[in-house]
Amino acid sequence: MKITLIGNGMMAEALSVGLVEKYEIEVIGRDALKLQKLQQKIPQIKIKVMSDKEDITDKNIIFCIKPYALQSVSVRLDGTANTLYSILAGTPLEFLKRQIKSKAYVRIMPNIAASKQKSMTTMTGDKEAQNKAIEIFSSIGRTLWVNTENQLDIATALAGSGPAFLAIVAEALADGAVKAGLERSYSVELVKGLFEGTSALLENNHPAFIKDSVMSPGGTTAQGVAALEEGNVRSAFIKAVESAYLKALEVGKK
Repeated sequence: MKITLIGNGMMAEALSVGLVEKYEIEVIGRDALKLQKLQQKIPQIKIKVMSDKEDITDKNIIFCIKPYALQSVSVRLDGTANTLYSILAGTPLEFLKRQIKSKAYVRIMPNIAASKQKSMTTMTGDKEAQNKAIEIFSSIGRTLWVNTENQLDIATALAGSGPAFLAIVAEALADGAVKAGLERSYSVELVKGLFEGTSALLENNHPAFIKDSVMSPGGTTAQGVAALEEGNVRSAFIKAVESAYLKALEVGKK
């Protein structure tokens, strides 16, 4: 099966890396230099500079541009696609349908871990395209089909933006160990193992159970958790997800 990605940014690259092992990947973009660099990184893909009238007839399209560029790119697309998979944050299906012709439409929100086949991809859209969407994006990690676009916008804030939030946690934890006197290389290695192990625990355990199982009365973990609570860390993360969600809604209104 051939999949055409329109766009040549970071998400297009991550998706290309993740999907190319199973699918024939074509990347169409407006920046010839970026396309060439992308092909150097992923020799198996095909690249093409977008023409003024790009024929998308019967193609399976993953739309990987920025929301603000939707109209300037869509006017250059000709024909009717088979299925349009849009990663545009906050951009409603009804608006996409007015801009680009396709037999079916699906909004998706993968994340940057697609390049490692570890994306958490949320989807919603036309029911007739659900099974194929799950099949395609299961090849780059986990998938979750939700019932409404509002749910997808919330998922965008959590799973789409989440890698950045967790990267801040990882960096801060490593910095804490360095501050206490541990070498940077050791600290980073410990954080990698920590995230891998905690991810495995989360498969079958509620986060609160994991915390409670480590948090002995009067122990080191209890002291550390108390320090986090003093810093309002929970509140900060709740606000981070909420702020990202509100931003997605704002983008959708423009």
